[in-house]
Amino acid sequence: MTTAWRLLATLILLCATLPRCAGVELHISRDALERTLKLQLFGGPDGRYYVKGTAQTPCFTYAEDPKLRFVNDKGDSRIVVTLKTHSKLGQKVGASCIGLSLALPAEVSLAPEGDGETIGFRDARIDRVSNHQELNFILQPFLAHQVPSSLKFNAADLIRQSLAGSTASSGYKVTLDRLKIHSVQIQGDDLVVDVDANISIR
Repeated sequence: MTTAWRLLATLILLCATLPRCAGVELHISRDALERTLKLQLFGGPDGRYYVKGTAQTPCFTYAEDPKLRFVNDKGDSRIVVTLKTHSKLGQKVGASCIGLSLALPAEVSLAPEGDGETIGFRDARIDRVSNHQELNFILQPFLAHQVPSSLKFNAADLIRQSLAGSTASSGYKVTLDRLKIHSVQIQGDDLVVDVDANISIR
């Protein structure tokens, strides 16, 4: 996200000569959001997130390879997250798991929203999951809660981090004093965030 937010900060600097900069749009690409999810949840060994068990336990369930796409259908803007899931479900006997081995896709969709400085996601809908009751019981909390929470971030904090080196690079100290999100919507392959911001140059 750092490189993407440096680009966003550059756009904000275009209006930094004004005491107040209203109606600024931040464009966050689908790829940037996908990278955020991978860093937050899938940064472990082999890019896997173990929902149950570990790589060392005979019985386990893990998700991997998250893919994001944007859907805007009749004003209903949603982010769809598709994952691959792998499970060994059953009873541990020695070093083995006696039971079922499953490899199935899972899919959850989320509605973007803004609250103050934070870009978040609500109304998680599990659009595709297995018809196996035990696997569903394991995956549903992960899809409905952990995936949306991992995509949530504070836009102002990220921009401030990107601006932190502005004095060394430009000779001016540029600070973001205030940012308020008014709306978040999907346009094409971008998440477009409409904000009001106060920026100072010293």
